[in-house]
Amino acid sequence: MKLVIFGLTVSSSWGNGHATLWRALVRAFAARGHRVLFYERDVPYYAAHRDLVDLPGGTLRLYPSWDDVRHEAERELTDADVAMVTSYCPDGAAATELALASGAAARVFYDLDTPVTLERLERGEPVPYLGPTGLAGFDLVLSYTGGAALDALRTRLGARQTATLYGSVDPETHRPAPPAPAFTADVSYLGTYAADRQEALGTLFIEPARRLPERTFLIGGAQYPADFPWTSNIHFVRHVAPYDHPAFFSSSPLTVNVTRRAMAAMGYCPSGRLFEAAACDTAVLSDWWQGLDEFFEPGREILIARTTDEAVAAAELPREALRRVGRAARDRALGQHTAAHRAAELETALEGAARTAAAAPAVAHR
Repeated sequence: MKLVIFGLTVSSSWGNGHATLWRALVRAFAARGHRVLFYERDVPYYAAHRDLVDLPGGTLRLYPSWDDVRHEAERELTDADVAMVTSYCPDGAAATELALASGAAARVFYDLDTPVTLERLERGEPVPYLGPTGLAGFDLVLSYTGGAALDALRTRLGARQTATLYGSVDPETHRPAPPAPAFTADVSYLGTYAADRQEALGTLFIEPARRLPERTFLIGGAQYPADFPWTSNIHFVRHVAPYDHPAFFSSSPLTVNVTRRAMAAMGYCPSGRLFEAAACDTAVLSDWWQGLDEFFEPGREILIARTTDEAVAAAELPREALRRVGRAARDRALGQHTAAHRAAELETALEGAARTAAAAPAVAHR
C-alpha cells in the first residue's frame, strides 16, 4: 500500500505523544512492504525541539503552510491506496476535504485523542481538526481508545466503520538499558505537564514523595509551571528525548503512569508510556481505568494504586518483587503490544475498509 498521512508531528516528541507512536508504527508498517508519506506542518514549537529529520521506513514532508503543499499533496493522493488524517492535524479540516475528494481506496481518520475530541463536543467547543461533516465521510475511523469511545464516534460524529489501533512499543528502541546517573531514582515519572493529570499525580507521586523523604523521586517532561509543588526529594529533568527513554526507565525500579482525566474516565486508553516502560523491564505503578486489565494483569504485570497509601506501599516493595513485575510486563509487551503487532492490525483494518468501500455505491465513496 501507499499510505499518505496528514498528522500532527512525527519529527518532534516534545510535548506530545504522537511522534514516538508514529515512528515505531511507520517502521513496522514499512517492514511489511508498504510505503508511508507523512505530511507535517513545520511549526516553531516543534522545529525548536526537533529530534528526527529522516523518517525510518517512510518519507517526512515538512511544509510551511497548507497553500504551499496542497497541490503536491493532491498529486500524491492520485496513486495512494490510503489517505489518512489524524487528530490535532493543524490543517485537519482542509486535509479532510482533500482526502475525501481523493480516489484513495480507503479514506481514514485516526483519532489518537478520542476522549479529548468527545469531551470538547460535550462542552460545545469547536474541534478544529474535524471538518464540517464530522467523520461521516470516512470509510474507516481508527481510535486510540476502545470501549464506549467507538460507539460515541459513531453516534456523535457519524463514523460508519470504527476500529481500535492502540499504542505500542518498538522493542528495538525500548529495551533494558544501563542505568544513567542523571536518571537514577527510586521512583520516576515521565510525562508532559497537564493540569488534568495533576490530581492523580499528586496522589501517586507527589504525596508519596512527601511521605518518603529518604527516597528519591524524578520527573522527566516539559511545560511544568513555576508553581509546581516540588519537594526537596523530587528532582526534575526537562524533556527526555525518545532515545533516552530506555535509560530513564531502566534507572529506577518503579515508574509511575498517570492518565489524563478524560482518558481515564472513558477507559480503554493505554498510554504509550505503559508499553515503553514495560519493554524496558521496569515495574509500572498506574492509576486505574476500565479496561487496563486487558493490557496488563494487575498485581503480576502492573501495580495499581487508587490512594496515596497504596502508592507508598508499592514504592516500599522489595526490589526483587518489583523486578518480577517488570519482567512479567516485558513478556506481555513483547508478546502482544509491539509496533509489529499494531502494524499487522492496521494492515488488516485498512484492507477491510478498502473492500467495504469498493462494495459500496460509487456515489458514497466519491
